[in-house]
Amino acid sequence: MEHFDALETRDPETRERALLAALPAQVEHVKRNAAGFARILNGVDARAITTRAALAQVPVTRKSDLKALQRADPPLGGLNATPVSRLAKIFVSPGPIYEPEGHARDWWRLARGLFAAGFRAGDLVVNTFAYHFTPAGSMLENGALALGCTVVPTGVGQTELQVATIADLRAGGYIGTPSFLKVIVEKADEIGTDISCMKKAMVGAEYLPPALREAMRARGVSVVQMYASADLGLIAYESKLPDGTVTPGMIADESILLEIVRPGTGDPVSEGDVGEVVVTTFNPDYPLIRFGTGDLSAVLPGRSPCGRTNVRIKGWMGRADQTTKVKGMFVHPSQVAEVLKRHPEVARARLVVDQADGQDRMTLRCEVPGGSEALAKALVDGMREVTKLRGEVEFVQPGTLPNDGKVIEDVRKYE
Repeated sequence: MEHFDALETRDPETRERALLAALPAQVEHVKRNAAGFARILNGVDARAITTRAALAQVPVTRKSDLKALQRADPPLGGLNATPVSRLAKIFVSPGPIYEPEGHARDWWRLARGLFAAGFRAGDLVVNTFAYHFTPAGSMLENGALALGCTVVPTGVGQTELQVATIADLRAGGYIGTPSFLKVIVEKADEIGTDISCMKKAMVGAEYLPPALREAMRARGVSVVQMYASADLGLIAYESKLPDGTVTPGMIADESILLEIVRPGTGDPVSEGDVGEVVVTTFNPDYPLIRFGTGDLSAVLPGRSPCGRTNVRIKGWMGRADQTTKVKGMFVHPSQVAEVLKRHPEVARARLVVDQADGQDRMTLRCEVPGGSEALAKALVDGMREVTKLRGEVEFVQPGTLPNDGKVIEDVRKYE
């Protein structure tokens, strides 16, 4: 079975030691060269960040923080360790949020994910991700070029021209969203154009319906998905067995430290629990330390049957930012976490927001065996103090609440 490099099949303990050994120097590099992170990490001793437990004490910088950070210290919030004048590109995502690209080959590290999807040197691929303002087109092009592929930068839209281009050039690979892949294939069928030359697809940026993957497989197109972001580059990717079967879960990239934390906090969850994906990178230009993606996922136990030994996650499972407005006031997951930190006997909790007699109501459902009136009162008082809103408490048995990463669940229905 082919692998991108020997790093993918390392003993997991060897990988962990190598990543943790590189961490103090990266934190020191960040503090010395990225003014924004120097402020965020003020008081953090880089030399002491040698374990995951020590890393878990470092503040989380979330994607939702970027807009404010960049406004306060333009253009990149001081999170870049390489001056803007020495970067290759600056992209603009909605917000606006600005994202850099450096000069290094495969700067976003997408080649590894493309290789796992079956892309190889000499492949001719159409890249239908956008090339203007946002970085997706550039990200995937860099990865494909690093593999030795020939890229046709088609970008989005112009479906008939996309179909004609694939047919004329006999392009064997597709890069883009799964929904646009479906549109292209349906258009080819509609106008009677043969695009059976297309055999592989790397998709991302949106949900991949299992039915679409199966429909493409029936046509002879193997569809594999990746998980990447404009801030971090490649986070995780799917892989295949020699028979084309896609293996369960998504494998973390070799160049990141991945954590799953309880939404609204920086506290790692137990293996298998759903939480927010937090990533530390070793990128020298844009060295994000404990960057909260705002995405939910969970670690998938065991190793991939493809032979890669890195940790696997279940893929994208929703958004971690569950901020909800109650009686005209915002309630944040971090506020729920603040209340619960005072009561370690609560194993897991969920704030359910509904309506009673037309009025918003909050109920904190807590997994506690045999909860007491005193604990209930303390939790109610804590909610009022932290959120400035009245709430109720309901005790349930451990294991009752779903393992879906939700801290706040809004079940209100509006006509």
